[in-house]
Amino acid sequence: MRLTPRLTAVAVVVATAATTAATAGARPAISYHQVPHGAQVTQTPLDTNTCLATYGIHCYQPPQLIKAYDLAPLFAMGIDGRGSTIVIVDSFGSPTIAHDLHVFDRTFGLPDPPSLRVFQPAGRVPRFDPTDDDMVGWAQETTLDVEWSHVFAPGANIVLLETPVSETEGVTGFPEIVRAENWAIDNRIGDVISMSFGATEQTFPNAQAILGLRSAFLNANAHGVTLLSSSGDSGATDYELNLSDLYPFRVTSWPTSDPLVTSVGGTMLTLDESGNRLAPDVVWNDGYGAGGGGLSTVFSRPDFQDGVRSVVGNQRGVPDISLSAAVDGAVDYYYSFAPSATIDGTCCWDIVAGTSESSPEFAGIVADANQVAHHRLGNVNEQLYRLGALAYQQGPFPGLRGGATGLVDVTSGDNSFGPFTNLDGNTYTVPGFPATRGYDLASGLGTLDAARFVPALALAPGGGFDR
Repeated sequence: MRLTPRLTAVAVVVATAATTAATAGARPAISYHQVPHGAQVTQTPLDTNTCLATYGIHCYQPPQLIKAYDLAPLFAMGIDGRGSTIVIVDSFGSPTIAHDLHVFDRTFGLPDPPSLRVFQPAGRVPRFDPTDDDMVGWAQETTLDVEWSHVFAPGANIVLLETPVSETEGVTGFPEIVRAENWAIDNRIGDVISMSFGATEQTFPNAQAILGLRSAFLNANAHGVTLLSSSGDSGATDYELNLSDLYPFRVTSWPTSDPLVTSVGGTMLTLDESGNRLAPDVVWNDGYGAGGGGLSTVFSRPDFQDGVRSVVGNQRGVPDISLSAAVDGAVDYYYSFAPSATIDGTCCWDIVAGTSESSPEFAGIVADANQVAHHRLGNVNEQLYRLGALAYQQGPFPGLRGGATGLVDVTSGDNSFGPFTNLDGNTYTVPGFPATRGYDLASGLGTLDAARFVPALALAPGGGFDR
């Protein structure tokens, strides 16, 4: 989350949750990533102790999250997503993504992916302009998505779909995204698609406008392609169509609210330099942002949420699961597309966070599970909630391991948001949802221990598609 005046979707420049929506300025894109207040690019990646001393927040490197999520035992067995392809979708993309991923990998001892391919099936992307805050924001988003999906599945192939129109609020940018995704699905390009963007449901003209944009999701469902989406970074609210004001009441966004999509929310981890947990994970709500969650006004409760009807009522509830997203717990990433940000001609380590981090991380988890299953898992929501029902039958599981399912309950925190001041001059706080035992609208089913969760997801009944 680079702190620059531009700011994307949830990239609101915030020092505290009390920052006004009006001071955020127009958000040129709704890509859910955040930047810590005052963070500066550096020549080397920041470690936890340096971030604490310099910015008063934790920041993490790949080995720490590999440790925290218990990925190392999988990697040691050769379970690293090999044979699977992760598809990242972003407006404009990044002109330096191949080089930047290589530098990132070399720095942290990660292998380069078997392949990284970039396509523009919805039309040629405009030439990158490093002075265009919108393009820079999307390039940062792209870099986060690619680099951190790779951390969680270093053996998976990566495909980046770049689209020529910036997604903002409402319909804008989505027709091109749908076209690109349909092309990838029709051409059997990938197995799991991660979308780190969204638009508040209320910013669409009507529900039919959303339903008319679902062709790629229906296509993915028919072909066994898993769809993931970030749940948002403004807690129980989100942005209005003017790109500045936040709704003063509870809302959620699409595509994360779509039942054909797995909604990935945000948690805050407290780790030491080695990646050991110093406290249980909590709902992300750290004064910079909060994990999105709530009830859809467009989609009714899907069958897979019947077991949590006491929480969601008759509506689709999000998120479904959560991973690291907090600014107080931001992750390092590397980019070189903005010469103005160079230090003595050397680019550019920075820190970033948000549910734009958690969705590509979970894409890596799904790629790992695809490898174990030897086939695509498709829409994993039914499997997730089956595992959730099993986990909660086993009794409390506050520790990392989470029993046989690998699901780890998150029982602390909430996703309330505010106070914030809109352009009308009024100040609001939107009450969120508390984390509770079992499913809740702040963390979903909780988080995971990958060494147990990946095989459990791969073997859970409810999915299975040949590639």
